[in-house]
Amino acid sequence: MTSPWALDRGCPASCAAAPDARVPVAELARRYAALAYVLTRAAARGDRLAEPRVLRGEARAVLSALGVRVAVGGSERLGAGLAGRLSVPDRSGAGTLVVANHISWLDVVALLAVEPVRVLAKREVSRWPLIGTLARRAGTLFIDRDGSPRQLPCDVGALSACMRGGTSVLVFPQATTWCSAAGGRFRRAAFQAAADAGAPVRPVTVTYRQGGAPSTAAAFLGDEDFTASLRRVAAARGLSARITAHTPLRSTDRRELAAAAQLAVSGGAVPSPGTLPSPAREQRMVDQ
Repeated sequence: MTSPWALDRGCPASCAAAPDARVPVAELARRYAALAYVLTRAAARGDRLAEPRVLRGEARAVLSALGVRVAVGGSERLGAGLAGRLSVPDRSGAGTLVVANHISWLDVVALLAVEPVRVLAKREVSRWPLIGTLARRAGTLFIDRDGSPRQLPCDVGALSACMRGGTSVLVFPQATTWCSAAGGRFRRAAFQAAADAGAPVRPVTVTYRQGGAPSTAAAFLGDEDFTASLRRVAAARGLSARITAHTPLRSTDRRELAAAAQLAVSGGAVPSPGTLPSPAREQRMVDQ
C-alpha cells in the first residue's frame, strides 16, 4: 500500500521555461547579495521567526530581494495591498485550511507574504541546508510522504488539532509541483482534518506572470536542482505572483471538500453551499 501523502510524478523539468526577459548581470549579482543578507538575517531571528509579524516581513524581504512582485485578488475583499487575510474568521475559533496549487518553492514565500500561517511540508525539507532550519523555526509541520498508511490517522489528528486550536495551516494537496494550476489531483487527507476540526477551507490559486504573460520561469519541477530554479527566478525581469483567494468551503465530507477546492483552484465554477459535487462525480475527478 502506498502512503496517502505519496507524490505523483508531476511535470518534467522541461516545462520550466527560461525567463523571457533577463536582468543585467550587475542586477543579478545585487539580487543574490540581497537574498543572502535576508536569509542570514532570518536565520538569526531564531524562534522569533515564527512570530506572524516577523515571518511576514522576512517573506516580503525575500520577494523584494528577488525582484518578485505579488498581487492579491479573489472573490472576496482581502484588504489593501498585501494586508489581506487568507484565513477565515470562524465563530468556533477554528483555524482555516488554506489549500493552493503547487508550482514552485516560491509559492510558500508569496503566500506567507500575504498572511503568515503554518505550512505542511514533506520531511525532506527539514533536512535542506539553511532552508530546513528556516522552515523549522517558522513552525512548519512535517509529514513523511513515504510513511505507512497506518500513520495517516495520527497525521490527520495532529493537523486537525492544530486547526481546532485556532491555527491556520497551508497545504498543497497536489503533493508535488506542476507547471500550472490545473495539474495534479487533490489528495483528501488534509480535507479530512478540516472536516474533523469543523474548520473552513480556503482554496487559493497561485499563478506567475512575466511581462504581462503567463510564465513558468518560477516553476520548480521534476528532478531539477533547486539552484537552477533559483537562478531562473533571480534572473527574471518583471516576474510577479498572483494570489487569488476563492470563496471558503465547508462540509463534513472530505470528498466534497477536495472536489470543490480543486474546481475553484483550477478555475472551475465553485458549487454553491449545499450543492457540492456528489461523491460519485468526485470519484471521477479526484482519486486517492
